[in-house]
Amino acid sequence: MTIDEVILLLKATLPNALTPLQELVLRSSWEGKTYTNIALEAHYGEERVRKVASHLWQLMSDFWKEPINKSNFRQTLEPRQLSRMQHQFIREYNRAATAISLEFPTGPVSLDSRFYIPRPPIEELAYTEIAEPGSVICIKAPKKMGKSSLVLRILAHATNLGYKIVSLDFQQSDKAVFVNLDKFLRWFCANLSRELQLEPKLNEFWDEDMGSKISCSSYVQTHLLQSIKTPLVLVLNEVDWVFEYPDIASEFLPLLRSWYEQAKRVEIWQKLRMVMVYSTEIFLPLKVTQSPFNIGLPLRLPPFTKEQVQNLAQCHGLDWTDNSDADKLMAMVGGHPYLVRLALYHLVGKGGLENDLGQILQQAPTDTGIYRDYLHQYMLMLQQETQLANAFREVVTATEPVKIEPRLAYQLHSMGLVKFESDRVSVACELFRLYFREKLNTSNSDSSWRVAELEKENQKLRILSSIDELTQLANRRYFHTYLQLEWQSSKRELTPLSMILCDIDYFKIYNKTYGNNAGDICLQQIARTIHESIKHFLVNNHLSYVSTALGAENSRNPNIVNKNNSLLVARYGGEEFAILLHVDAVTAVYIAEKIREQIKALAITCEYPGIGGLPANVLTVSLGVASMIPEGKSEPEILVNTAEKALYQAKRKGRDRVILG
Repeated sequence: MTIDEVILLLKATLPNALTPLQELVLRSSWEGKTYTNIALEAHYGEERVRKVASHLWQLMSDFWKEPINKSNFRQTLEPRQLSRMQHQFIREYNRAATAISLEFPTGPVSLDSRFYIPRPPIEELAYTEIAEPGSVICIKAPKKMGKSSLVLRILAHATNLGYKIVSLDFQQSDKAVFVNLDKFLRWFCANLSRELQLEPKLNEFWDEDMGSKISCSSYVQTHLLQSIKTPLVLVLNEVDWVFEYPDIASEFLPLLRSWYEQAKRVEIWQKLRMVMVYSTEIFLPLKVTQSPFNIGLPLRLPPFTKEQVQNLAQCHGLDWTDNSDADKLMAMVGGHPYLVRLALYHLVGKGGLENDLGQILQQAPTDTGIYRDYLHQYMLMLQQETQLANAFREVVTATEPVKIEPRLAYQLHSMGLVKFESDRVSVACELFRLYFREKLNTSNSDSSWRVAELEKENQKLRILSSIDELTQLANRRYFHTYLQLEWQSSKRELTPLSMILCDIDYFKIYNKTYGNNAGDICLQQIARTIHESIKHFLVNNHLSYVSTALGAENSRNPNIVNKNNSLLVARYGGEEFAILLHVDAVTAVYIAEKIREQIKALAITCEYPGIGGLPANVLTVSLGVASMIPEGKSEPEILVNTAEKALYQAKRKGRDRVILG
């Protein structure tokens, strides 16, 4: 038995559910960890861990009717196989649990999700590598293949090792950041400082004569790495976005490589461990010794095997041990993780015809099938790039692998539409062949491309790309676009513009203690509270409210709104929210205090055993406020930096407070 099978069997047969601490003790004991280590990692007192463990071993001994303790737990159970009846218990438990906790497959698979399927030895290789001084992990795979889910687990492992974590997503950066190398590297360093909760000191380290790259390296080494006592894991997500700016990429990528080389000679650089995540090849004239993608541990995420598809089906409460259903599904979508999981979600979660796998697969390559939204997005992308569409048409109509222009081949591969066979490509799965062979041929004969429908779909995509999926607030990318517009408006009209940054105190510990699902619910509650408390205040004062990108386009009703007093609330980061509004400093501080009070009044319990000195036993927030009248050649970054510094001071002074910068 594996530890997962042991825990599933206990959950399926014991009258009372295992507590999170009991499950942690079981998993950690299986790995050979001491009670002291378990207590430290879980933020519990060691005495409590030992007490829970003592009761647990008695429970296990009664269940298996033989003495089981920490020292013999694994060696006793690992050699055994599940009986047919035990398999049946687990299947029934999975089926019942799935009915309650079925998750729509979107975004990374959460750490506590039953639906994550490991792909050995990838996870173990990554965990081993991240513990190496100065290490680099390069994760490359097409979209929707599980890169974010793997990164989430690497970061959880690094957190358990006590490392600092910084995760940057280049997709969230503004276009203005990519104007030149200097601006980009300053943005990069400022974000590192913010994530590490260190005061930004860019001007102290930036030297025009030395150049941007040396200034950046000096800042990272002297200000950041020397300020922290533990290793730092730096995750660079969506590195592909940097490829779009060759002048910056050709300087930035060799800089990352130089830090890896530095770690071989300079001890402090060994603190830095990098994880680079991307989807496609880079088309830049970099020398082999300049590229950061041929160093460290390269990880390529393969499609699921049949066994992994069967395991995922079992997690959904389905018995696919006879292979036939797994074969049918894989004949249509291969082992594509997202496509497989979406099929299982619909198979289990819907009634009527969708309970029939054959019906799902028959409709799959049509505009009425379960993959319609996924396929429509790619069709829109292909329609906007004629060369790419023509190349893919050649692939889907061919009976054998074809050779196409490398740039187009890599772009199609990064989208997940093709797979490489030597220097040629073939369609990634039958679903794509059936759907796009018809659509692209139809489009080729009809030159109009359904312009009106395309524009409508584009509008929907623009709106979706501006919204944070979890909270339904505007996202960080949209916030910065909106800030640029409002900054210019305030500059013209000489009116004050204020920004409030709100950060949930100790939220990482909350997530670790109560789980990601509880964390998501908490974020949604706080988002709604900010939404309602600000909206109530502003409506009473004849100000407008823009909660999402869609709202931004429709909210300025001249009958109820003063156009000069609009407002935007956005999810700015993991546990950060940003509010932008046309009010003075006094009003902004008043609103921030109201937000702080309302969130505290939610009384979201956050008891962290083993940790003392917290400001409250309920969740609180810290807020930084900045307010100014834009003038001259000033840029909106000054407002953001001032708010970030104020938030930093609010945390340093004890949290659960508002500070005006």
